[in-house]
Amino acid sequence: MPEAKNSKNPMKKNGKMGSNIRMVAFWLLVVLLGVTALASFATPASDVSEEKDLTEILAYARAEKLDEIIVRGNELLVTPREDAELPKMVSMKDPAGTLQEQGFGEVINEGKVRVRIEEPVNLWESILDIAIYVVPVILILLFFAYMMRQAQSMNNQSMGFGKAKARLYGNEKKRVTFKDVAGNEAAKQDLAEIVDFLKKPKKYEALGAKIPRGVLLAGDPGTGKTLMARAVAGEAGVPFFSISGSEFAEMFVGVGASRVRDLFGKAKKNAPSIIFIDEIDAVAHKRDARGGAGREDEQTLNQILVEMDGFDNESGVIVVAATNRVDMLDKALLRPGRFDRHVNVTLPERKDRVAILKVHFKDKPTESDVNLDALAAKTAGSSGADLANIANEAAITAARGGRKIITNADVTEAFERVAIGPERKSKVMNEEERKITAYHEAGHAVVGHVLPDSDPVHKVTIIPRGRTGGVTWFLPPEDRSYKNIYELKDVLARAMGGREAEKIVFGPDGVTTGASSDLKHVSELAREMVTEEGMGNKLRNQVFNTSEVNFFGDRAKAYSEKTAETIDVEIESLAKEATMRAEAVLKANKKFLDELARQLLEKETLEEKEVAAVLKGAALPVVAKLHR
Repeated sequence: MPEAKNSKNPMKKNGKMGSNIRMVAFWLLVVLLGVTALASFATPASDVSEEKDLTEILAYARAEKLDEIIVRGNELLVTPREDAELPKMVSMKDPAGTLQEQGFGEVINEGKVRVRIEEPVNLWESILDIAIYVVPVILILLFFAYMMRQAQSMNNQSMGFGKAKARLYGNEKKRVTFKDVAGNEAAKQDLAEIVDFLKKPKKYEALGAKIPRGVLLAGDPGTGKTLMARAVAGEAGVPFFSISGSEFAEMFVGVGASRVRDLFGKAKKNAPSIIFIDEIDAVAHKRDARGGAGREDEQTLNQILVEMDGFDNESGVIVVAATNRVDMLDKALLRPGRFDRHVNVTLPERKDRVAILKVHFKDKPTESDVNLDALAAKTAGSSGADLANIANEAAITAARGGRKIITNADVTEAFERVAIGPERKSKVMNEEERKITAYHEAGHAVVGHVLPDSDPVHKVTIIPRGRTGGVTWFLPPEDRSYKNIYELKDVLARAMGGREAEKIVFGPDGVTTGASSDLKHVSELAREMVTEEGMGNKLRNQVFNTSEVNFFGDRAKAYSEKTAETIDVEIESLAKEATMRAEAVLKANKKFLDELARQLLEKETLEEKEVAAVLKGAALPVVAKLHR
């Protein structure tokens, strides 16, 4: 059963939010109550029992029965003497005049009564004065409470940093087995032996055989490495821990190594078991002088090395790892005793592509004329993921057209959409652009048709697709693992066919930017032939690697400047030769070029048989032949 995901509970989240709101409300209430209380203390109490007129108060003052008169704005607070036997009095009838005008001057001057003048008390000003001192204190207390809560939360999280995030798979209802993996029979055979080791260990122990410690799945992206690992999990029937290489990485030093220990600890407790590390190159790349023992990624790698082949090498745990960059992995990881087996998961061959397409079209309703064999022939060099995408796009195309069954046209459209891009129906070309595109694509087709070592023309169209204004397809009749120098030179020449056709028809100044991708392809292929395949004229059988990295992390040339100049000359020579051959073929077959362009302008798309019918009789001129 898959390990449950650590999803957050919305009820808990809402409860925590409500708790925070209640805490803030409580402290605000405390502040308000405190300010109100302090304001009440700051306001002097007026113990008033009777209200008198000013004339009466003046008479009491002359009779020396008053102790003090407090003037507060327009209000008079009068305090009688203790022996006067008078109630405490207040006068609210003070007119705008002063006390002197009311006759109080003489009694004041004679010292018969004291007069004290006070500013009137404003409740809100008192509250504001108190709040200036109280609120900052409350805010500081709230800040420290918040920081303590955050520190506690971070402490709780840090306790989980060192835990591995691997998913545990076991007896799922829908398991993937080797029957669900089409093609790559050699890879499945190697993995089937690992499964047999786990199921029947005594059979191998009786002969003194030791179970392999690790299996490295290497191959291009999309070839099915992860699917193979899932099939191992489905076949083995043992606990299967799956994790990505990037999940070991963390900003805190030592966390990756801790997660490795935790992962292998869990696997050993459930032994025999399998650990699957996807994209292992994320944490196991080569160590060099730029790094050091303190780097997080190197600590993680060192821990993996120790766990796979340390003193405790009888753990019963097999490590299966997948990568598409074996060249980046550290040598210590690739030696026997760690990854004992290296399984190459290659791009599927034609028969494998047929089997893969049948798997992906199995649950899709298709017409009887859908030819998966023909589709497999057209998809040379495609990965299993590419083929799955074609099957899915075919279903989408049929649904978009309102059909309940997938037709052969849907499959063809899906293939072309995945290979180059969708048709740009909104792209409207004027007649001049259509004519240029027609001659450009016809130039590719004529040169490719005539050259003896070129792949056959499969289809030509001037309908814009993806980033292109038109497309000419060349498909090999069968899968080939190698190409010779003559085939590559024919590829260069047919790539130059479009630019040379424009030059012949529209003049040297009539060439357009439509050949930019062709020119880029010629430059890249010519450089690869010279520097990586040893196919230069002067530099024959020599390889010049430019992927070495120096101490500073920059790519360094492993050859001199003089050799670099020679390489440039060789590349230029190959490009000039390709241009000359394309020009010679097109000039010798000008009438075929014109006819093919005319039919493209009329029909927009020509299939393989139509192209062959138009170009029947086109010949290769002697000047374009290669000396063998």
